[in-house]
Amino acid sequence: MAAEKTRTDLRIVGDAEIYDLMRKPQNTAERIARLQMEARALALEEVEGLAHALKTAAEAADRIARGGDAYPVGARELAARLASDLPARAETIRAIAAKTL
Repeated sequence: MAAEKTRTDLRIVGDAEIYDLMRKPQNTAERIARLQMEARALALEEVEGLAHALKTAAEAADRIARGGDAYPVGARELAARLASDLPARAETIRAIAAKTL
C-alpha cells in the first residue's frame, strides 16, 4: 500500500508557542490557554480567507464593469461600485483582525 501524502499547514510561531503546543498540558488552565490560542489562529485563517474572497470578488466585479455591452448596464454599474469598495473592505477586516487577535 503506497504511503499517502498529507498536507501540512505551516505557520510562523515563536519558540515558546512551539514548546507549548508540543508538550502535553499539565493542567486545565494550560489546556484552556492552548485551545484559546488555537481558536485565535483558526479565526485569523477564516478572516484571511474572507479577505481573499473579497479581493477575488473585486477582480471579478472589475472584469464585469469593464465588460462593455456584453453585460447589462445595471450589472456593470453595480460591479464597478463593488470593484472599488471590496478591496478596501478586505483591508479593513484584516486590520480589525490584526488589532483584536
